[in-house]
Amino acid sequence: MMEFYLRFENGMPQGTAQEKGERICYVVKNGKRVPYIKHYRKPSVDAARAEFIYKLKKYKPAEPLEGPIRLTVILYFDKKAPKKCWGTYKTTRPDCSNYVKELEDAMTECGFWFDDNQVADLRVVKYYAESATIYVRLEELQQ
Repeated sequence: MMEFYLRFENGMPQGTAQEKGERICYVVKNGKRVPYIKHYRKPSVDAARAEFIYKLKKYKPAEPLEGPIRLTVILYFDKKAPKKCWGTYKTTRPDCSNYVKELEDAMTECGFWFDDNQVADLRVVKYYAESATIYVRLEELQQ
């Protein structure tokens, strides 16, 4: 079992895996300029991933976890949260699943496990809090 907190001084990183941008590009075919839509990751998503990786590196296990894993994540959001809301559930964007996907991808890249498909039990909660923090708990499950 391993658990740790990621603290963010400038608020929770913005951007989730679902946020994609579209750009109209052009290609020349048979002498004609033809438009097409190119999809790309928004810069905010790349910035969030980079911040996650930076914070996660110091908690990376010596060896990647093997087998099924239980991942518990508690997201404490501080943006626009009046003091009376602290400790209450956050029911606005971003979606739990989209936000945690970006965290899981960063954990895969850092080497916490071989692939995020090893996460067999995922528990996510969003709260309002005084400061932006992510609590992460990893447990190897027995078959």
